[in-house]
Amino acid sequence: MNFHLRIWRQEHADALGSFQEIEAHDIPGEASFLEMLDIVNNRLIQAHMIPVAFDSDCREGICGTCSMVINGIPQGPGRGAACQVYMRSFLDDSTITIEPFRVKAFPIIKDLVVMRSAYDRIIEAGGFITEHTGGAPDAAITLIDKKIADHAMDAAACIGCGACAAACPNSSAMLFVGAKVTHLSLLPQGQPERSERVRSMVHSMDSEGFGNCSNYYACEAVCPANISASVIATLNREFLKSQIRS
Repeated sequence: MNFHLRIWRQEHADALGSFQEIEAHDIPGEASFLEMLDIVNNRLIQAHMIPVAFDSDCREGICGTCSMVINGIPQGPGRGAACQVYMRSFLDDSTITIEPFRVKAFPIIKDLVVMRSAYDRIIEAGGFITEHTGGAPDAAITLIDKKIADHAMDAAACIGCGACAAACPNSSAMLFVGAKVTHLSLLPQGQPERSERVRSMVHSMDSEGFGNCSNYYACEAVCPANISASVIATLNREFLKSQIRS
Protein backbone atom coordinates (compact mmCIF):
# COMPACT_ATOMS: atom_id res chain seq x y z
CA MET A 1 0.00 0.00 0.00
CA ASN A 2 1.11 3.56 -0.68
CA PHE A 3 0.31 6.66 1.38
CA HIS A 4 0.97 10.38 1.23
CA LEU A 5 1.85 11.56 4.74
CA ARG A 6 1.45 15.11 6.04
CA ILE A 7 3.49 14.98 9.25
CA TRP A 8 3.94 17.82 11.73
CA ARG A 9 7.64 18.57 12.14
CA GLN A 10 8.91 20.81 14.93
CA GLU A 11 12.56 20.77 15.93
CA HIS A 12 11.98 21.77 19.56
CA ALA A 13 9.41 23.35 21.86
CA ASP A 14 10.28 26.94 20.94
CA ALA A 15 10.66 26.39 17.21
CA LEU A 16 8.01 27.11 14.60
CA GLY A 17 6.51 23.90 13.25
CA SER A 18 4.99 23.01 9.90
CA PHE A 19 3.66 20.03 8.00
CA GLN A 20 6.11 18.05 5.90
CA GLU A 21 5.03 15.91 2.94
CA ILE A 22 6.52 12.40 3.08
CA GLU A 23 5.74 9.49 0.77
CA ALA A 24 5.24 6.06 2.33
CA HIS A 25 5.51 3.40 -0.36
CA ASP A 26 5.10 -0.38 -0.17
CA ILE A 27 3.61 -0.44 3.33
CA PRO A 28 2.10 -3.81 4.37
CA GLY A 29 -1.62 -3.55 5.08
CA GLU A 30 -1.17 -5.59 8.27
CA ALA A 31 1.43 -3.14 9.62
CA SER A 32 0.36 -1.06 12.59
CA PHE A 33 0.48 2.73 12.34
CA LEU A 34 3.65 2.85 14.45
CA GLU A 35 5.26 0.12 12.37
CA MET A 36 4.51 2.24 9.30
CA LEU A 37 6.28 5.17 10.97
CA ASP A 38 9.21 2.86 11.78
CA ILE A 39 9.47 1.92 8.09
CA VAL A 40 9.31 5.58 7.06
CA ASN A 41 11.94 6.55 9.64
CA ASN A 42 14.31 3.79 8.50
CA ARG A 43 14.08 5.11 4.96
CA LEU A 44 14.65 8.69 6.14
CA ILE A 45 17.76 7.59 8.04
CA GLN A 46 19.06 5.74 4.97
CA ALA A 47 18.56 8.96 2.99
CA HIS A 48 20.54 10.86 5.68
CA MET A 49 17.43 12.76 6.77
CA ILE A 50 16.14 13.39 10.30
CA PRO A 51 13.58 10.76 11.37
CA VAL A 52 10.17 11.70 12.77
CA ALA A 53 10.09 11.79 16.57
CA PHE A 54 7.14 10.01 18.16
CA ASP A 55 6.42 8.28 21.47
CA SER A 56 5.83 4.56 21.95
CA ASP A 57 6.36 1.92 24.60
CA CYS A 58 4.26 -1.23 24.97
CA ARG A 59 2.68 -1.08 21.49
CA GLU A 60 -0.16 -3.18 22.86
CA GLY A 61 -2.70 -0.46 23.59
CA ILE A 62 -1.97 -0.48 27.33
CA CYS A 63 0.40 2.38 28.15
CA GLY A 64 -1.20 5.25 26.21
CA THR A 65 2.19 6.63 25.22
CA CYS A 66 1.65 6.74 21.45
CA SER A 67 -0.43 9.91 21.60
CA MET A 68 -0.94 11.54 18.23
CA VAL A 69 -3.76 12.90 16.10
CA ILE A 70 -4.41 10.96 12.89
CA ASN A 71 -6.65 12.62 10.29
CA GLY A 72 -8.08 14.85 13.01
CA ILE A 73 -8.87 11.99 15.40
CA PRO A 74 -6.83 11.61 18.63
CA GLN A 75 -5.26 8.11 18.57
CA GLY A 76 -6.68 7.56 15.10
CA PRO A 77 -9.77 5.78 13.74
CA GLY A 78 -11.42 3.08 15.83
CA ARG A 79 -11.53 2.66 19.60
CA GLY A 80 -7.92 1.98 20.45
CA ALA A 81 -4.50 3.55 20.85
CA ALA A 82 -2.54 4.66 17.79
CA CYS A 83 -0.46 1.47 17.97
CA GLN A 84 -3.66 -0.53 17.41
CA VAL A 85 -4.52 1.25 14.16
CA TYR A 86 -3.60 -0.84 11.11
CA MET A 87 -2.79 0.52 7.69
CA ARG A 88 -5.54 -1.58 6.09
CA SER A 89 -7.90 0.90 7.78
CA PHE A 90 -6.89 3.51 5.20
CA LEU A 91 -7.51 3.63 1.48
CA ASP A 92 -4.54 2.88 -0.74
CA ASP A 93 -2.90 6.04 -2.12
CA SER A 94 -4.75 8.20 0.42
CA THR A 95 -3.36 11.22 2.29
CA ILE A 96 -2.89 10.85 6.06
CA THR A 97 -2.36 13.88 8.28
CA ILE A 98 -0.42 13.22 11.49
CA GLU A 99 0.07 15.81 14.21
CA PRO A 100 0.64 16.03 17.98
CA PHE A 101 -2.07 16.58 20.58
CA ARG A 102 -3.16 20.22 20.50
CA VAL A 103 -3.61 20.82 24.23
CA LYS A 104 -2.06 23.80 25.98
CA ALA A 105 -1.27 21.68 29.03
CA PHE A 106 0.59 19.18 26.79
CA PRO A 107 3.47 21.26 25.34
CA ILE A 108 5.13 19.91 22.20
CA ILE A 109 8.67 18.62 22.73
CA LYS A 110 9.51 17.61 19.17
CA ASP A 111 7.48 16.58 16.11
CA LEU A 112 4.72 14.28 17.44
CA VAL A 113 6.04 14.10 21.01
CA VAL A 114 4.20 16.04 23.71
CA MET A 115 4.84 16.34 27.44
CA ARG A 116 1.85 14.81 29.28
CA SER A 117 3.28 15.19 32.78
CA ALA A 118 0.31 17.39 33.67
CA TYR A 119 -1.66 14.16 34.13
CA ASP A 120 1.08 12.85 36.43
CA ARG A 121 0.85 15.97 38.58
CA ILE A 122 -2.93 15.54 38.86
CA ILE A 123 -2.40 11.97 40.07
CA GLU A 124 0.24 13.17 42.54
CA ALA A 125 -2.28 15.67 43.90
CA GLY A 126 -4.63 12.97 45.12
CA GLY A 127 -4.87 9.84 43.00
CA PHE A 128 -3.56 7.49 45.66
CA ILE A 129 -4.52 5.83 48.95
CA THR A 130 -2.62 5.88 52.26
CA GLU A 131 -4.35 2.80 53.64
CA HIS A 132 -1.88 -0.04 54.08
CA THR A 133 -3.58 -3.08 52.59
CA GLY A 134 -0.80 -5.59 53.15
CA GLY A 135 -1.02 -8.82 51.22
CA ALA A 136 -3.96 -9.60 48.98
CA PRO A 137 -6.91 -10.66 51.19
CA ASP A 138 -9.18 -13.57 50.37
CA ALA A 139 -11.79 -12.33 47.89
CA ALA A 140 -14.58 -13.89 49.94
CA ILE A 141 -13.96 -11.57 52.90
CA THR A 142 -13.84 -8.34 50.85
CA LEU A 143 -17.37 -6.96 51.19
CA ILE A 144 -17.72 -5.12 47.89
CA ASP A 145 -20.82 -5.58 45.77
CA LYS A 146 -19.91 -7.00 42.37
CA LYS A 147 -21.67 -4.19 40.51
CA ILE A 148 -19.65 -1.63 42.46
CA ALA A 149 -16.43 -3.54 41.91
CA ASP A 150 -17.13 -3.82 38.19
CA HIS A 151 -17.88 -0.09 37.96
CA ALA A 152 -14.68 0.75 39.84
CA MET A 153 -12.57 -1.50 37.61
CA ASP A 154 -14.16 -0.04 34.46
CA ALA A 155 -13.04 3.41 35.62
CA ALA A 156 -9.62 2.09 36.62
CA ALA A 157 -9.03 0.98 33.03
CA CYS A 158 -8.01 4.55 32.10
CA ILE A 159 -4.45 4.53 30.72
CA GLY A 160 -3.93 8.31 30.93
CA CYS A 161 -3.10 8.70 27.25
CA GLY A 162 -4.55 12.21 26.96
CA ALA A 163 -6.79 11.52 23.96
CA CYS A 164 -9.79 12.81 25.89
CA ALA A 165 -8.23 16.23 26.37
CA ALA A 166 -6.99 16.29 22.78
CA ALA A 167 -10.47 15.54 21.41
CA CYS A 168 -12.31 18.03 23.63
CA PRO A 169 -12.92 21.50 22.13
CA ASN A 170 -12.19 22.86 25.63
CA SER A 171 -9.12 20.65 26.20
CA SER A 172 -10.88 19.27 29.25
CA ALA A 173 -9.24 16.53 31.33
CA MET A 174 -12.43 15.71 33.23
CA LEU A 175 -12.81 12.21 31.75
CA PHE A 176 -9.32 11.34 33.00
CA VAL A 177 -9.82 12.93 36.43
CA GLY A 178 -13.35 11.54 36.66
CA ALA A 179 -12.07 8.02 36.00
CA LYS A 180 -9.48 8.27 38.77
CA VAL A 181 -11.88 9.82 41.27
CA THR A 182 -14.64 7.32 40.45
CA HIS A 183 -12.33 4.35 40.80
CA LEU A 184 -11.07 5.26 44.26
CA SER A 185 -14.32 6.72 45.62
CA LEU A 186 -16.10 3.40 45.10
CA LEU A 187 -13.64 1.19 46.95
CA PRO A 188 -13.20 0.93 50.75
CA GLN A 189 -9.47 1.64 50.49
CA GLY A 190 -10.18 5.03 48.95
CA GLN A 191 -12.50 6.39 51.61
CA PRO A 192 -10.04 8.11 54.02
CA GLU A 193 -8.92 10.69 51.43
CA ARG A 194 -12.19 10.80 49.49
CA SER A 195 -13.04 14.48 50.03
CA GLU A 196 -9.49 15.80 49.99
CA ARG A 197 -8.67 13.72 46.91
CA VAL A 198 -11.31 15.21 44.65
CA ARG A 199 -10.58 18.77 45.79
CA SER A 200 -6.84 18.36 45.24
CA MET A 201 -7.17 16.70 41.85
CA VAL A 202 -9.67 19.25 40.55
CA HIS A 203 -7.46 22.10 41.79
CA SER A 204 -4.45 20.51 40.10
CA MET A 205 -6.44 20.00 36.88
CA ASP A 206 -7.47 23.66 36.86
CA SER A 207 -3.99 24.93 37.65
CA GLU A 208 -2.54 22.93 34.74
CA GLY A 209 -4.75 24.92 32.37
CA PHE A 210 -7.26 22.28 31.27
CA GLY A 211 -10.71 23.52 30.27
CA ASN A 212 -14.09 22.56 31.68
CA CYS A 213 -16.53 19.97 30.34
CA SER A 214 -19.30 21.22 28.04
CA ASN A 215 -20.85 17.80 27.34
CA TYR A 216 -19.54 17.36 23.81
CA TYR A 217 -18.80 13.66 24.58
CA ALA A 218 -15.84 13.76 22.20
CA CYS A 219 -13.70 12.39 25.04
CA GLU A 220 -15.85 9.27 25.36
CA ALA A 221 -15.85 8.77 21.58
CA VAL A 222 -12.04 8.53 21.30
CA CYS A 223 -11.14 6.89 24.64
CA PRO A 224 -9.07 3.73 23.95
CA ALA A 225 -10.18 2.25 27.28
CA ASN A 226 -13.89 2.91 26.59
CA ILE A 227 -14.30 5.02 29.73
CA SER A 228 -17.89 6.22 30.03
CA ALA A 229 -18.56 9.95 30.30
CA SER A 230 -20.70 9.09 33.34
CA VAL A 231 -17.48 9.34 35.40
CA ILE A 232 -17.63 13.11 34.81
CA ALA A 233 -21.01 13.23 36.55
CA THR A 234 -19.47 11.23 39.41
CA LEU A 235 -16.58 13.71 39.57
CA ASN A 236 -19.00 16.64 39.80
CA ARG A 237 -21.03 14.94 42.56
CA GLU A 238 -17.92 14.03 44.52
CA PHE A 239 -16.61 17.58 44.26
CA LEU A 240 -19.89 19.10 45.45
CA LYS A 241 -20.06 16.65 48.36
CA SER A 242 -16.49 17.53 49.34
CA GLN A 243 -17.42 21.21 49.45
CA ILE A 244 -20.33 20.45 51.79
CA ARG A 245 -18.21 18.24 54.04
CA SER A 246 -15.49 20.85 54.30
